[in-house]
Amino acid sequence: MERRLGQDRPLRLIISGGPGSGKTAVINALAARGEMCCPEVSREIIREQTTRGGSAVPWQNLEAFARECSRRMLSQLSTCGAARRTFLDRGLPDLIGYLRCAGCAVPEVLQTSAQHYTPLVFVAPPWREIYVNDAERPQSYAQAVTLGDHIRRAYEELGFEIVDLARESVAARVEHIAGLLNDRDSRLP
Repeated sequence: MERRLGQDRPLRLIISGGPGSGKTAVINALAARGEMCCPEVSREIIREQTTRGGSAVPWQNLEAFARECSRRMLSQLSTCGAARRTFLDRGLPDLIGYLRCAGCAVPEVLQTSAQHYTPLVFVAPPWREIYVNDAERPQSYAQAVTLGDHIRRAYEELGFEIVDLARESVAARVEHIAGLLNDRDSRLP
């Protein structure tokens, strides 16, 4: 049974995937087209923590990092307001994947997080050719692939419909997303 994208509430659409899979480039391209988009809060937190010498980064204190990400992601959702649709660079279910990958307990608030989003997630697959390490992404490509698998599984378990983004140009990925959403909009009564 197809889960319909609701007419009764605005669309809150997540672009997800493992680190370095091209999500942020897609979000930036959607924003350039005039779509409402929310940036990835995890990289923002890592930058802040690194600047301050804090430990709430995934490789030092994942639980504290996840709590801060969760708080900011919930705040981000409240800023979406009545926009017809908003694209988010990662969602609360991503944190389930991060925590499970590290063998950590998952807080209840994350288990019920699916209710905040449209039940459709666009997932960028691992892509070795575009993967780059930087100060906020120290994991190896193999670690990024494993983390991406955990994130995907979290969305599957929460009942999201997963749309895989092809390893294509950013423009092609954006057109795929727009085409799919326009097609679904045309089928709604």
